[in-house]
Amino acid sequence: MNISLVQGDITDQRVDAIVNAANSSLMGGGGVDGAIHRRGGPEILAECRELRASRYPDGLPTGQAVATTAGALQARWVIHTVGPVYSRGEDRSHLLASCYRESLVVAASLGAVTVAFPAISAGVYRWPMRDAARIALSTVRQAWPAGSSVAEARFVLFDSAAYAVFEEILAESR
Repeated sequence: MNISLVQGDITDQRVDAIVNAANSSLMGGGGVDGAIHRRGGPEILAECRELRASRYPDGLPTGQAVATTAGALQARWVIHTVGPVYSRGEDRSHLLASCYRESLVVAASLGAVTVAFPAISAGVYRWPMRDAARIALSTVRQAWPAGSSVAEARFVLFDSAAYAVFEEILAESR
């Protein structure tokens, strides 16, 4: 098992699967979701529409994950997962952890070896970065599927501040 950190754009990663911090509609949006749909092209949206029509007419539930093609991205698949919106009044950390766990299950079912994760819910969904990093790193470490094809979980952080937080949490957990 290898957990690595990269500062950069997740859409530039050469991996088997890129995890998309999607919204429940699966139709694209802002942040990571919008970037993946823009760079990946119409094939991703077409498969998302098919998923909405067949399996998820009410949208993908928070904490669940589903895969589509990666279209024009340098990956084979996009694994879409819907993170929770942060709430001070309600502990939703189990839903955030589920995003990582379920994404690893989907990646393993696809035979993916390398998986790139963003900091799910730490952008527009306002999850505090330090807590998001702690949940992400501990969940991936604990949820690694035994006998899985997945050999590397790569966290791709868009800016230096997020990278520094993930780096600190990763160092503390070693």
